[in-house]
Amino acid sequence: MRILYKIAIVSSLFMLSCGGGGDDSPTPTPPQQMVPDPKATTLIFPGDNTECNEGVIIDELKSRVTFQWNASEDTDSYVISIRNLSTNQTSTTAVNAEQTEVTIDRGTPYEWFVISKATGTSVTAESPKFKFYNQGPGIENYAPFPAEAINPTRGADVANSGGTVNLQWKGTDIDDDITTYEVFFGTTESPTESLGTTTEDNLDTSVTIGNIYYWTVISTDSQGNTSQSEVFEFKVSS
Repeated sequence: MRILYKIAIVSSLFMLSCGGGGDDSPTPTPPQQMVPDPKATTLIFPGDNTECNEGVIIDELKSRVTFQWNASEDTDSYVISIRNLSTNQTSTTAVNAEQTEVTIDRGTPYEWFVISKATGTSVTAESPKFKFYNQGPGIENYAPFPAEAINPTRGADVANSGGTVNLQWKGTDIDDDITTYEVFFGTTESPTESLGTTTEDNLDTSVTIGNIYYWTVISTDSQGNTSQSEVFEFKVSS
């Protein structure tokens, strides 16, 4: 019995020295901390559908304007996007604060918005878009802003309904004196066929299944000032 007892003790010591009986399970990996998605900011200045009459005038053609917006939650940086509505050219600038100075053309309509970004995630958030006119020398009445497509939206696939589509748009003007709209429509990328003028913000037109259509709107105000929208397109399916 003594001999067996000694053998048992030696065997136990041998197993312990060789790691036998130990916990070989891997060390648990701590859960990764999720980065919250950034939230959209709200724009402050220049305001929507307003005349921007603040800033530093550089010359008759240019002025320097301070764009401002509110701090948004879970955001580390911003990208401001400014589009010249006369030339359709867009500039973007990365910003670490809630404002930035930008030199822009005077007497020109613009659209701007801000994208919120956060380190550690590719998700972004986009603010609403504001339109404004940067004040120019001697301008007493501003042309309308280019009209926006409401229906069909750009690139939409529209189911044919009785062979007609109701084109809808939104026109805005600082002076609030838009008098008429003229709609150009067709199957070419630069439509030249006029559907006529209207005081309404919608118009019915005939369409054919399988075609891609293009349309644009010219807005006219009481002083004869005009603006032309971008060219919108949509496809008609069965």
